This record gives sequence, C-alpha cells and structure tokens, in this order.
Amino acid sequence: MKNSPANRILRGILKTVLVIFVLALAFGAWYINSLIPIITGYPAKYLCSAVFVSGREQAEVEAMDLNFSFIKYVKSEVNLKDSSVTSRFLWGKSTAIYRNGFGATLLRDVTAEELKKIQFPAIETKFNHETIAWPLGNILPDTAIITDTSKLAGVTEKIMNGGYNGHAFAFMVVYKGIPVAEVYQPQFNAKTRFLSWSVAKSFTNALAEIMVKDGLWDINQPAGIPEWQDERKEITINDLLQMQSGLKWNEDYGNRSDVTVMLYCENDFAKFTYNQPLEYPHGTKWYYSSGSVNVLNYLMRQKLADDAAYYSFAKTRLFDKIGAPDAVFEVDASGTQVGSSYVYATARDYARFGLLYLNDGVFAGERILPEGWVKYTTTPASASEGGYGSLFWLNKGGNMKTIPEDMYSCNGHDGQQIYIIPSKELVVVVLGYSPKPDRVMNFEQLLGDIILAVE
Repeated sequence: MKNSPANRILRGILKTVLVIFVLALAFGAWYINSLIPIITGYPAKYLCSAVFVSGREQAEVEAMDLNFSFIKYVKSEVNLKDSSVTSRFLWGKSTAIYRNGFGATLLRDVTAEELKKIQFPAIETKFNHETIAWPLGNILPDTAIITDTSKLAGVTEKIMNGGYNGHAFAFMVVYKGIPVAEVYQPQFNAKTRFLSWSVAKSFTNALAEIMVKDGLWDINQPAGIPEWQDERKEITINDLLQMQSGLKWNEDYGNRSDVTVMLYCENDFAKFTYNQPLEYPHGTKWYYSSGSVNVLNYLMRQKLADDAAYYSFAKTRLFDKIGAPDAVFEVDASGTQVGSSYVYATARDYARFGLLYLNDGVFAGERILPEGWVKYTTTPASASEGGYGSLFWLNKGGNMKTIPEDMYSCNGHDGQQIYIIPSKELVVVVLGYSPKPDRVMNFEQLLGDIILAVE
C-alpha cells in the first residue's frame, strides 16, 4: 500500500538523502567558489612575474612551475601590450599587472588603471656592476682556492640532474668570499631574476636592521599599530621578527588558509594580518607566519617620510649596497612591499646577500647592518627550540645533524635556499622547483658533499 508504514519510512529516508545531497552539493559549490580566487590568482601573479620580471616563456613556466593540482587546468592569457596576465578557471578569473619597479601585482579591490597611475621613484644607481669586480660587481675573480675541483664539479653535475631528489634551476657556491661554482639550467643565466618566496623574509630582516641603525626603530618597543587597543598593543617589533606575535595564523599552503587568502584574495596583506585576533600571549609561542613579516613592511612604510622614501629604501640602502641594483621587491595592491614572499633577484644577488651576513653585516668594506645584529639574528627565538632566529632558520636545534651547528639559512617555498656556514666560510645558493612532497631536495646531503668538496 502507498501509505503503508514501510513506504512512509522509505520516502522519509529518500527525502533525507536528497536534502543531504543538495546540502553537500551547495557546500561543495560554495567551497570551490571560495577557492577560485586562489586557483586563478596564483597562476596570474606567478606567470606575470615570471614573464615580465624574469623574462621567461609562458609555455615553459606552465609546463614546469604551474603543472600541479587545480592550477594545471587554469587557462592563462599573457597580454604583452599592457603587461598583464589573466587566468581563468570555471566561472572565475584573476588578473595581475606588471609595473616597472614594482614588479607584478594581483588586482584585488583596485583597477589596473588606478595602479598604473602610481610611478616608481626614479633612482639612479651610482655604479655599473657589470664593469667592476666581485663582490660588488659581476667581474668574477679567477683565483683558484680549491686544489681539487673534481669533487665540486661532481656535486654541481649531480644537483643539476636531480641527483639530490630535487630540480635545481640555479646553483652557486661561494667559498672564502670567492665563487667556486655557478651553474644554470639552459633556460636561465646569470642575469635571470629568480623568485625568492620566503627567502624575502630574510631581506626584511636586513631592512629592519637598517631601520634600527638609523634610529627609526627600537625592536623591543610595541609595534604601535593604532588598531591594537586590546592585548595586541603589547606586541613588539621583536615579536614580529621572531614570529612570536601570538596572532592567530594558519600557514597551510594546501588549501584555503590565512596565508593563501592573504596572498591571493586580499588587497592589503598587512591589514589582513594585524586584524587577526590574539591566540597566545605575545612572545610565548613560536609558529611560522608570513603575515607577521608583511606587518613589518607596513610598519616601515608608516615610519619612513613618504612612499617615495619607502620605495627607495630597499634599493638605495640594501640592494645597491650589495651589488644587486636590478633586484625587484614586489608590492601588494595596497602598495606595501611583500616582505613575506616576493623578492626577485639573480643567483649572484642571493649569494651576495649571504656574504653580507657571513661578514657580520659588512659588504665590500662598508658596514651595512649595525654591529652585533647578525648575532641577534642568529640567536634562537625563545620558543623556537633552537630552530629559528630573526627571520632566519637556524641549525642550533640540530635539524641537520651532520652539518655544523652554526649554519643558518634563508628558506623559501619550492626549494629556494641560501645557506650560510661561518665555520666553513661557505655560502650556498639553491634556486629551484620541487612541487611534490617526494621531490623535496636532500639539502643536508648536498651541504655535506659541498663541505667535503671544498675541504
């Protein structure tokens, strides 16, 4: 019978299943829609920088760097006339534009026309680094300081052919201040600007040090953000430098998290971060936060006289001083430099940056960073268990047990690394791409082989 108890139960079950199915479908559509700005924003921004800052070809970038997850299904259009990239997936799209001096910026709550009205200040570089000697210039010394070069040649061949379980784009070793190895994949060369990813955090450390040297910052004082009128007002610049601010933060790159929302959905990265609630008392818990570094860059912007002074600061006080005048520090849509992720520089520039720290903040005879700051930088944050200092990773916690404890490093997503080993007088630069968990490069083995090769 149609109205029998069994039929009524069956209809009820079917109705419940249908409701659950519709709700699941609605949630799935909502969640995918929330991911689309990330799915389209990542390739738009990445490809725009790769083409217009690094000078790479679209097809090569898509085949090598963007061939993963949902990203490989995104369709991107590079417009050479207006220096833009538009990426589309399902019903969504994102656009990034290139501006000279600023690099590539993802459009969020601002138009291309509005951004293009803002011009990067004209700054004259007072030297041509192609005509002067290393380290300030690109004329490399020919002094042989390694008796047997065959071991290092073997390391170089191995890393460029995936022998350390990773795909290196560029590799450079500086021993006792002199480059002893430098090699590139065929599509790159010594003039190619490579993406830093989180290596940029260590550049922010250097800029913070210069702010201190100029008397503009006392890192032990509260950051002074007006919006912080609750417990957050006690957060210091030092807390931000050591990633112990206590602000709520999720650094998971595999889904919609704080870091992916910040980089691909937001207009103002610093504002998004400093509006986060306090999760722990400041200075008591260490956890990785790209957002904290963008707050530091925002604070620099607020402290310097105006935007012209702010945009000139990194170039005149750091990049030019270490022989890297062509380095690019990209900005978010609000105009603040993205200290968490977006510096573009050559392999030699990254090596020079490592030398600056190896030499205690002195470069080519000039003190760039205040005396004692490198010691502060390499002093472990109180809650990091010896693993992190001030925007540099440390080996004091014994992460690499076979490598000297005094090693410290700038670590970036997808295999960007600068290793500094004072006891061995070594700087090692690896720039590459390792998109899969099982393709993470064995950096400990690499460093061990380099040490054996130079000694």
